[in-house]
This record gives sequence, structure tokens and C-alpha cells, in this order.
Amino acid sequence: MSIIQEFKAFAIRGNVIDMAVGVVVGAAFGKIVSSIVADVIMPPIGVLLGGVNFTDLAFTIKEAAVGAPAVVIAYGKFIQTIIDFTIIAFAIFMVVRLINPLKKKAEEAPAAPSNQELLLTEIRDLLKKNG
Repeated sequence: MSIIQEFKAFAIRGNVIDMAVGVVVGAAFGKIVSSIVADVIMPPIGVLLGGVNFTDLAFTIKEAAVGAPAVVIAYGKFIQTIIDFTIIAFAIFMVVRLINPLKKKAEEAPAAPSNQELLLTEIRDLLKKNG
């Protein structure tokens, strides 16, 4: 099998397509949560903390010079990223928590017997009856 055929077989599989959709939806969800954090949650927190904007917090290692930008450790952006991650992780946890009972109900529901099982049951019953 050539590499192209092998790749085509791999790419067409349902799991790969489902994963790609999940990545795209996850990226969009991440943007929504980042906007909620940056535009809705953090402004009131900044007001409560005396007007602090986390993304502006930084420690300057070396001041800017002619032709060279300042060297800074932007720990405020790091704090903001941690807050974003925590909210995204909590939101995903809540979604998984809501979906898990639905999965359990689906797993607990008895599966309908297949046609083969029905036929085998009939054959077994006929053999018992005749034999």
C-alpha cells in the first residue's frame, strides 16, 4: 500500500474527523472563555484590587535602549493564562460531569438482541422441543 493510500485510509476514519471537529470546537470554546475572563471577570477583580490589570504586570530586567526593546518578565500575562486555564478546565469538568450520567444510562440500558441471537435462540428452543 502506498503512503498516499495509507494516509487516505487514516484521514477518512471517523475518529480522526471527530478529533478534528473537537479541536476546532475546543479552540472556539477557548476563545469564548478567554473573552469572558478578559472582558467580564477580570475588570471587576481589577477594580477590587485597586485598578490592577494583570496583563500589565511585569518586572523589567533591562530598560529599553536605542534600537533595543526592554527586557521584561511579563508575570501578569502568566497569571492571566493561569486564570483562563482554571476557568476553561472548570467549564470542561462541568460539561463532562453533566454528560457522564447520560453515558451511564446508555450503558445500563440492555441492548436489543441481534438477528443472529434471535435465530440462535429459536434454533435452541426448537432443538429442546424436538430433542
